[in-house]
Amino acid sequence: MSTVEDPHLQGLEVYRVGGAVRDARLGWPVKDTDWVVVGATPDTMRRRGFKPVGRDFPVFLHPVNHEEFALARTERKSGHGYTGFEVHASPEVTLEDDLARRDLTINAMAETPDGKLVDPYGGQADLQARLLRHVSPAFVEDPLRVLRTARLLARYAGLGFVVADETRALMERLARSGELSHLVAERVWTETEKALGEPWPEVYFQTLADCGALAVLLPELAGDGAALDEALGRLHQLPEDTDAEPVECWRWARLVEHLDESARQRLAERLRLPKAHTSLARQAAITRTLCQEITAGHPLDGRRVMGWLDAIDAWRRSERVSPLISLVSLDDAELAHDLSLAWRLAAQILPKALVAEGYKGRALGKELAARRRDAIDGALGNG
Repeated sequence: MSTVEDPHLQGLEVYRVGGAVRDARLGWPVKDTDWVVVGATPDTMRRRGFKPVGRDFPVFLHPVNHEEFALARTERKSGHGYTGFEVHASPEVTLEDDLARRDLTINAMAETPDGKLVDPYGGQADLQARLLRHVSPAFVEDPLRVLRTARLLARYAGLGFVVADETRALMERLARSGELSHLVAERVWTETEKALGEPWPEVYFQTLADCGALAVLLPELAGDGAALDEALGRLHQLPEDTDAEPVECWRWARLVEHLDESARQRLAERLRLPKAHTSLARQAAITRTLCQEITAGHPLDGRRVMGWLDAIDAWRRSERVSPLISLVSLDDAELAHDLSLAWRLAAQILPKALVAEGYKGRALGKELAARRRDAIDGALGNG
């Protein structure tokens, strides 16, 4: 983009900033482009047709391509959490001032519209060194930066990135400070859900555990190191048929399936999880329990399989069954085969056939369950 070619930007001092600059230099897909405008006022932007959208600081949408243009600003800590800042935006704020408030050096680079790099804090060198390093000691003023740093590491760990020792020390300091407890649930979950969609999601949780943040934010996961290691290993072990739910949902389910119901419920309430994530986690936990019972020597029979199917609401939500059986197959192909056969035969027994025989009301439900159970026992050789 050229300010000469774009009449809305002519005469403005604008710079591309943030993730777009970083990812373009890494060869990573660039999804969104953000811009900073230096030396302008809100009136200047409105007169040029930009639409104001920022609640906490001046951000405007381009009238044609709808990219975000923020006025250069500084921030000063004034309270707890990631919202406890006073924002100062004025024509006197320089580009370097604006970049100085950012979290990591690789996020504190800017680019002119014609591609010239502005890098006052060494972001390009840290990109080449594969280093996540804070811009300034002000890093500790925003507790959300602990999660963002862990999430970026979950994205780039496979490229060889690590957190700088001095930055990790600041993350540990934030975890001890009590500031993390002031983060609202929605922000914690937003970062966590994004991390679950990254290439190496296990790195996010391990990084939080290493700096002490996991014990503050997700104590149910942090209590047992061996259980956490096992849970993180499951994040890449997903069923083949996951079309009904996004990968982030499945990974959350796999992460917490070993927890008891009360622990999962506490997490769901604290993070204000979407219902889909809570439900799938419960289904995965129920399926895990079934597998553990069979491994422990309990018989796979009609009663046990019917209990599983009832618990996952299979009769009304039949689309749930196939992915969960696929999940079982990751550890026990024989059990998955038996469950698949049992489900196919039980699902063929429909209420309307029994209604035609004269069953109704409670008797209909009782007979339907009995015949389905008998079909399962027959399929499993228990008849």
